Amino acid sequence: MENEFSTATELTTEVQGFLVQLQMFVEGLLRPYQLWQVAIAVGVFCTAWMINTLIGPRLHDWMRTLEGRPKWQLRWLLILHRRIHLMLFILLIWMTIWFMREVLNTFPSRTYLLSIIGTISAAWFAIALAVQLIRNQTLRRTIRIAGWIWVTLYYFGFLEATSAVLDKAAIEFGDFRLSLLAILKAVIVTGVLFFGARLISGTTSTRIRENEDISPSMQVLAVKFIQMVLYGSAFFIGLKAVGFDLTGLAVLSGAIGVGLGFGLQKVVSNLVSGVIILLDKSIKPGDVISLGDTFGWIDSLGARYVSVVTRDGREYLIPNEDLITGQVVNWSHSNDLVRLDIFFGTSYGCDPHDVRRIAIEAASSVSRVLSAKAPVCHIVGFGDSSVDYILRFWIKDPTGGLTNIRGNVYLALWDAFKEHGIDLPFPQREVRILKDDPDERPVIID
Repeated sequence: MENEFSTATELTTEVQGFLVQLQMFVEGLLRPYQLWQVAIAVGVFCTAWMINTLIGPRLHDWMRTLEGRPKWQLRWLLILHRRIHLMLFILLIWMTIWFMREVLNTFPSRTYLLSIIGTISAAWFAIALAVQLIRNQTLRRTIRIAGWIWVTLYYFGFLEATSAVLDKAAIEFGDFRLSLLAILKAVIVTGVLFFGARLISGTTSTRIRENEDISPSMQVLAVKFIQMVLYGSAFFIGLKAVGFDLTGLAVLSGAIGVGLGFGLQKVVSNLVSGVIILLDKSIKPGDVISLGDTFGWIDSLGARYVSVVTRDGREYLIPNEDLITGQVVNWSHSNDLVRLDIFFGTSYGCDPHDVRRIAIEAASSVSRVLSAKAPVCHIVGFGDSSVDYILRFWIKDPTGGLTNIRGNVYLALWDAFKEHGIDLPFPQREVRILKDDPDERPVIID
């Protein structure tokens, strides 16, 4: 109780000190030479706004005429176009400061406030450009606003007083003390480290994927391992940098262990299965697989699931555990060669030697059928109405689809059989109607 009362008293004292400093700052602005500088800054702002109104639309129309330029150039031109007003304000205010000091021989104290405003504006512009490297729009906006606030407090001399107030706004449990200042520092330091980890991870991942000597599955494993190490290091280094005691994570790790034992078995199983898939190279991005009724090619390997895209554009997210425990047909595990079989039949009046030759020629005429592994045709049986054949051929691009290539071969067979007079049989039956008189001949109906 005594500690809480002392903390509240210290916080009240710091807030009062901050308010006194703010009051002195406002009183300083009310002095005549300070008011003149405020009026000059407002006039420069209005002038920059009018110039932006005149040249802004013309620059926008000029940007529309730029065709064939790289996207990054057009993106940065658009970013600068949105900040023309601020750029003009910075340029005009520093020109005004130079004119007052060099031409009018004004005392530096009469342009001190203008120089602070110009410096803050330039810093705002630099921050606005720097945060464009961040892709997430919400995070980018948050960091930009936080940077503007920090710069403003720093140049107006309120940074130390604000830091003191935030440091006194704290909660204490025994030896543990958590203040708003520590939280802000932790967020900033961890955010910067995560940004650096993401930048390094992205660059490293690009180089790994461009290395053709590394198999696709090992590329994914290496990228995942690097991301895990970088992000984990950034997290723990960020906590350590702000003075957080990492030994307190022992309790958290124990809680995680209990959670794994009760409710996260499937999650851990999928994670471990994903690592096994990457290590044994049983499947990799680009492989064509069949799992149950799902047929498609692997688009990506995730930590928890595998993305399989089918021919109709559907994307199935299959848990890694199913690929380990279930039967998976990998059409392109060791190579991309796939043999397909189609069955057909011809009437008994057709010469089977001619049928086999014509069928092989028809299959060979289809573009996707390999000529290096020539198609073959065999008789597999004598049916009730037809001589049954099997036609086997090879392709090397299963990602292009299997149903469509079978359809093309069937269509080529139809055209070839029609051209050479090969008959495709259909079931025929004879129905005999027996009479009651055994000496009477039965009636046959075709």
